[in-house]
Amino acid sequence: MTAAASKTSALAGLKVLELGTLIAGPFCARMLAEFGADVIKVEAPDGGDPIRQWRILKDGTSLWWSVQSRNKKSITLNMKDERGRAIARQLALEADIIIENYRPGVLEKWGIGYEAIKALNPAAIMVRLSGFGQTGPMKDQPGFGAIGESMGGLRYVSGHADRPPVRVGVSIGDSVAALHGVIGAMMALRHRDATGGRVAGEGQMVDVALYEAVFNLMESLVPEFDHAGVVRERTGGALPGIVPSNTYTTGDGENIVIAGNGDAIFKRLMLAMGRIDMAGDAQLARNDGRVPRSAEIDEAIQAWCATQSIDSALAILKAADVPAGKIYSVRDMMSDPQFLAREMFEQHHFSDGTPVKLPAITPKLSATPGQTRWLGPTLGQHTDEVLASLGYDADAIAALRQAQVL
Repeated sequence: MTAAASKTSALAGLKVLELGTLIAGPFCARMLAEFGADVIKVEAPDGGDPIRQWRILKDGTSLWWSVQSRNKKSITLNMKDERGRAIARQLALEADIIIENYRPGVLEKWGIGYEAIKALNPAAIMVRLSGFGQTGPMKDQPGFGAIGESMGGLRYVSGHADRPPVRVGVSIGDSVAALHGVIGAMMALRHRDATGGRVAGEGQMVDVALYEAVFNLMESLVPEFDHAGVVRERTGGALPGIVPSNTYTTGDGENIVIAGNGDAIFKRLMLAMGRIDMAGDAQLARNDGRVPRSAEIDEAIQAWCATQSIDSALAILKAADVPAGKIYSVRDMMSDPQFLAREMFEQHHFSDGTPVKLPAITPKLSATPGQTRWLGPTLGQHTDEVLASLGYDADAIAALRQAQVL
């Protein structure tokens, strides 16, 4: 047993029902499962969550699945059948937190919407993740992470000014929404426990819209536009109005981020580069003087980087106490001393004994750290176990399976 496994889980005893597929809802439930919650994931019998088939596969199942659904229990329910919906309702009434990411109205159609659950269990907490939220003129439209990133402002400011906007290389909109779901769930749980707990406490609905979760990250966009009429535009690798902070290419073809935007840091950077002229330029001593000359400064830094290898550039900048870093690929991460010292990879094995590394669990809690108890389950792996806990005997379970409810 690892040190982490020997400690109490932060969310031990918390019952979570996951109704949803793909990224936002399942990622939200994943984080609760990583810290000890008992998460039951409901999947359709005919193939389950589509993410099982996304990207790189191992024996027909996505490697992503092993991370996204670790520690979860998978049960199959045919939600088109009233008997399947009845089981889902029973699970929902027993859950502390219900997480769903269907279109608004789907759960209501199934008889397990928030108001229906609340009427029977006022302490229930339901986290609802959707493209546009549970209200408003767009609530019924399908919403994906890419749309949320676009509507929420992220795509508009991503990329270079002379080219169309670009996307981040991961599903950042879904993941940011999931994190907001976790935060909302923990706030709601704190309120429920403060008002009477699982039996008598006050539950609530956590309404997370993907576009709003992204919008929440957009810093000062609103007051800058409202007060000064400024629309923040794409600036490539640079940080708007903060100079210098950009991405440069070294002589060996690697990319390096250099953040020399503090006044004292800028002077140290110029001295390290041998640019005594710029280090002593009074106009460049402050950020507001550097902003109008940002192109000149970036050209000087790029010219210096082109004479260095990534290792020599990092060594010189480290000695000068200038914040800088290589842009890492996963190959870089897997051998990096900082990642290794922080134990950011976990060694596991698939059921056939094949070894596989997973990302370690974040954040790190000193007393109740998260842990991986098992990898993403096979489809319906825990169906019999969960139904037995609800009072179904072996014959009843067999009959439901024969009727294609499971």
